[in-house]
Amino acid sequence: MGLPDAQFVPLLGQDRNDGLPPLVNIGVGEDLTIAELAGRVKTVIGYEGEIVFDTSKPDGTPRKLLDVSRLRALGWQPSMPLEEGLRQAYRWFVEYEAARNKG
Repeated sequence: MGLPDAQFVPLLGQDRNDGLPPLVNIGVGEDLTIAELAGRVKTVIGYEGEIVFDTSKPDGTPRKLLDVSRLRALGWQPSMPLEEGLRQAYRWFVEYEAARNKG
């Protein structure tokens, strides 16, 4: 995360978890729907087909917005917009698959 250990370690709450480090969810303080995320992924990868949702299935948790106030109070800020992260992740995947399929 780029925070000094003195600021990061207290966020882990190891003193409240039998000394085991918990999972730390990091968000940016913004929310978007699954349909919005799917649309962004579609754009990034250049998919021209239709995205179809099975509305007969349960929706799951309606909102997954994370409270980032503790991280922001420590000076942490996200380093890139979601779309750029998606582009970088997709680029890595394409390159990885190409290399894997070569040999």
